[in-house]
Amino acid sequence: AMNVKGIIETRTPIIYLHYILQPGARVIQEITSEYNVFSYVIQGSGVFGNDGKQGNGGNMVVFDNDGYIVEISNDSVGILELLLIGGVPLNEPVARYGPFVMNTQQEITQAFQDYQMGRMGVIDL
Repeated sequence: AMNVKGIIETRTPIIYLHYILQPGARVIQEITSEYNVFSYVIQGSGVFGNDGKQGNGGNMVVFDNDGYIVEISNDSVGILELLLIGGVPLNEPVARYGPFVMNTQQEITQAFQDYQMGRMGVIDL
């Protein structure tokens, strides 16, 4: 974003940006065409995408996967604070229960056992 690359490297390519836009401000963020992208509006309201979707605090706005940019503008009198999140779809199965999200029910069971035993899994480096 804005010619700055994050220092964290992830296993799959992502963007995770935090914007605070003043009234009347607009941002155009370049996006890789393979990404699925959404915005979570923390506070305020704004206009999202070239189709003019309205987004308000506490809402998520999903962008169409139709180009290489995302446009966001603050058309309100207050600040617009949001997260812009995107990445390459993993196309993997999803299993979830409570706070745990994994690929299989077996992995969910293992996560519960790890949690109950004080082990929160292992990160392979």
